[in-house]
Order: sequence, then structure tokens, then C-alpha cells
Amino acid sequence: MTPHPHKTTPDKTPDRDLIGLVYNPHVAQAEDLIGKLVPSIGLGERSWTASAVALDIDADTLANTQVIITAGGDGTILRVARKAVPHSVPILGINMGRVGFMTEVTVDEAAEKIPTYLDGSPRVESRMMLQASVVSGSDAESGQPVHALNDVVVGRGPMARLLDLYVNVDGAPLATYRADGVIVSTATGSTGYALAAGGPILYPEARVMLVQPVAPHISLQTGIVVSEESVVEIGVSGGREATLSADAISDTILSQGDRVMVRRSPYDARFLRADPPATFYSRLTERLGVKGRPWPAKPSG
Repeated sequence: MTPHPHKTTPDKTPDRDLIGLVYNPHVAQAEDLIGKLVPSIGLGERSWTASAVALDIDADTLANTQVIITAGGDGTILRVARKAVPHSVPILGINMGRVGFMTEVTVDEAAEKIPTYLDGSPRVESRMMLQASVVSGSDAESGQPVHALNDVVVGRGPMARLLDLYVNVDGAPLATYRADGVIVSTATGSTGYALAAGGPILYPEARVMLVQPVAPHISLQTGIVVSEESVVEIGVSGGREATLSADAISDTILSQGDRVMVRRSPYDARFLRADPPATFYSRLTERLGVKGRPWPAKPSG
């Protein structure tokens, strides 16, 4: 199931009448904010509330949910996305984190603005996700695939040693990295770990994958952008312990001979937006603390 990437209105069928509210319990006042929002915007029995850490919401409830409102930062959204995307539930984020690239409204404006998203016709922004699976040395796929909105990372274990990582794209060798790790990022994740590793910033609705090495030593330094249809294969040689991480939420220890296959997920994450798509650029520089100056006025005459 993949929602249409150009769909512009949220689902408002009679069987989607619930509003979910999820808070980060580690952020001061997040639970209190959610508790106040329910009566202030008149949700009452139409709502359900959960902690982002103990997000145990059954499938029937999610299938009946119109939107999930989050109070926290991008980490809270990443956790919610895993639950929401199989049911095409859009997310509306209240920024209580440090940066909040994926969030939409501030704490101060939440009570006033959220009803306009619920009662109006906001834009639905669709973002590509990744799917990662581990293939063992016997070419057998082990375990269930994991889905990630930000990134999939193959990195070193607890020992501070460089890994020898080979990367193929669609079966063709790309590079062999001696590095701390390799990130495969979505456009959404390009403002996260990949940015810290020196990668470029991509427009969030771009449907591509970024292959970005982490602290490479005498090897290809730059990131490579590949097609959404591509399959990126990452293998570890040299017998050193490595881990597979998806959105910094789940970790899997990789055994000798394991390979990680990363491809586009069948799911898209969906976000409610009020502003036009180009607002991304001004919000990006503002949140990075490098907001540019306005263009000078044209000379008269």
C-alpha cells in the first residue's frame, strides 16, 4: 500500500473520526500540553492519548484515526510514523524539541491553529520512506524488514574501529568505504544524521535516496544521490562487529557475511501542512540559525 504522492486532502470518511494525541514523556510539559488540548479544542471522546515510548495502539483504533497530533520533536514523529504509515494516518507535529524539522506548529499557537487543520482542508505532504532487510551469508533473508522515515545506518559496534564496508547500487559496485559507517537517507533524513556527516540537504518530498559515508578514511568522501527505484546493498568485511540502525530506534547486530538491502518502502509518511511547499526553505534556514537577509528593494525610477 502506497498513498498517492500527489494527494492533497486528508481522509475524512465516516469511519475515521478519531484524533490521536502522542506526547514525548521525556519533554517537560508535553503530557500537560496534550491534556489541555483535548478539552480546549473540543475533542472529548473523539480522541485517544498515548506516550511515544509506550505507543501500544491497536490496528482498529489506528484504522479509525483521522490524524495523529504529536507533542515533542522529530524523534517523537519518527516513532509515531512507524505506527501511522500502514494505516495512511497523517501526522501534525507540535514542536517541543530542539529543532523540529518535521513539526508544523509551535506550542504557543497550537490551541488556536490545530482546529483549522482538523476542520479545514490542509495540504497533505507525502514523504518517501525506506525499507531495510538483512540477508545472511546463505542468501536467506533473516527477520522482518524494518521501515525508516529518516535513515538506515550500518555503523560500527561499541569498539572505536573503522569498518570496511562495500556498497553496491542495483548490483553495480559503488565504493568500498573504510569508515565509521554508511547512511542511506531519505530526503527527510537529509537534515538529520546525514547532514551532520557532511551530506547535502534535499527537498523533503524528493523521492530519492542519499548514500552518505560517515567519517570515511582515504575513500570516497562525498554522498551519492540515487533513484527511488534503486536497491542499495551494504556489506561488512574484515570480521568487525557492525550494527544496523533504523531511525535510531531499532538496532540489529550484523553477523559476519550479512548484507543489508535498502530500498524504497511500500509506505509513505504523511503530514498535514497549512503553508505552501516553498515554506520549507525559510523554515530550514531559520531552524538552522542561518536565516538569510531579505532581498534589497529595487531602486526607484
